[in-house]
Amino acid sequence: MQLDDLYRRVIMDHYKTPRNKGQFDSDDAVSIELNNPTCGDKITLQLQIVDDIVQNAKYTGDGCSISLSSASMMTDAVKGKSLEEALQIAEDFSALMKGQPVEFEYEDIEALSGVNKFPARIKCATLAWNALRKGIEKSKHEHEQA
Repeated sequence: MQLDDLYRRVIMDHYKTPRNKGQFDSDDAVSIELNNPTCGDKITLQLQIVDDIVQNAKYTGDGCSISLSSASMMTDAVKGKSLEEALQIAEDFSALMKGQPVEFEYEDIEALSGVNKFPARIKCATLAWNALRKGIEKSKHEHEQA
């Protein structure tokens, strides 16, 4: 099996069998909604953050297989991570989208490495990651206000 075929399978697996898709019933989650007006992708990310640790992450949304599989992978990758670790994973993902070689503890993310060959699709892949950054920023701001 070729690497591209394996990556395609991983992406489609996350798209057809999404991880962490849904919403929290409680009000204790930070919620961020972002959309990509170019293609219509829309993601709402919810983060439960306790003591600067991402305890849990969920998302809802509509979009292409790239944006939704990326959201699925991202929520899996950041659960249990400190805010700084989650931000570093997001930075590493940005580097991956720029074609830089990066290794991830959560290896499924590497399946999105081929997206950088299609500039129009990079925004699809990064939408959930941008929501993660904004969610962490919002959480820090709310914590400072408390």
